[in-house]
Amino acid sequence: MNIAHLKYAVEVEKTASITKAAENLFMGQPNLSRGIKDLEETLGVKIFKRTSKGIVPTPQGEEFLVYAKSILAQIEEMESLYKPEKTNKLKFSISVPRASYIVNAFAKFVREADMSKEIEFNFKETNAMRAIRNIVQENYGLGIVRFQTIFESFFDNMLRDKGMKSETVWEFEYRLLISENDPLAAKDVVDVADLSGYIELCHGDPFVPSLPMSDIKKAEMSEDVTKRIYLYSRGSQMDLLTSVPHTYMWVSPMAADQLSRYGLVLKRCKGTKRRVYRDILVSKKEYKFTATDRLFIEKLHEERDRLDALYGNTGTAEQPVPQP
Repeated sequence: MNIAHLKYAVEVEKTASITKAAENLFMGQPNLSRGIKDLEETLGVKIFKRTSKGIVPTPQGEEFLVYAKSILAQIEEMESLYKPEKTNKLKFSISVPRASYIVNAFAKFVREADMSKEIEFNFKETNAMRAIRNIVQENYGLGIVRFQTIFESFFDNMLRDKGMKSETVWEFEYRLLISENDPLAAKDVVDVADLSGYIELCHGDPFVPSLPMSDIKKAEMSEDVTKRIYLYSRGSQMDLLTSVPHTYMWVSPMAADQLSRYGLVLKRCKGTKRRVYRDILVSKKEYKFTATDRLFIEKLHEERDRLDALYGNTGTAEQPVPQP
């Protein structure tokens, strides 16, 4: 086994194709296939299998690839310590929930980055489980995990089992997000009954460790809603809210400039179950924040504090919602 074989396996997993992986590695397909076969013979396990979706890892292959990625990341980190030319690159990686205040913080963070250096930033919007998995398996530095506070013990147990540390970023209530042209926008407070016949937009991949999806959806999504569109992109939700009448979404507090940009308003809604959420910053216990990480965290806290000033402490105070 050698480092090249590890790189081969990781690239095949990423592309799900021997042909595409060979192209990305600038080598012939027969040589790549031979390298994977040699690796499997050395390990004594089958790493990949062919399916209708392409080349995918076997269960043993998935386990091996976790180690392979970790080894390659450590090698890259070690090389960076002894190659001066590598110190001119800013690297940052984080997985986050689909939240406007986090995107605002990231945009400010990027604007203040040292543009005299090379930049390699990874910013992935996803669910809680994928954010945790990206740290454990994909060597992301940071993640932000969002959950209802009633599920705190589930996440505490999971993070402890995976050897991760966390700190609270923000706790808030979800608000009702609708178009400024919607008739409900004229109301100071919307009643949940007003939403009858409306279409709810929601993210279709909630996750709570140790709970079946049916239980999670009961907690996250009202059973009284008969029209619902499941989304996986923050951008698409903005497009739908502005262009499709009678749509709404439950979101964390947003800044007035963002609401104005998309022609949206936030409303408090009575008659609903109290939805208190918490965003936590997570990383491996042994992970040490870089200067770049600390700059992002600073901007994240600034954005949170800006919204606290608008909506009240923790975003949950019962006071009029500022309009853009």
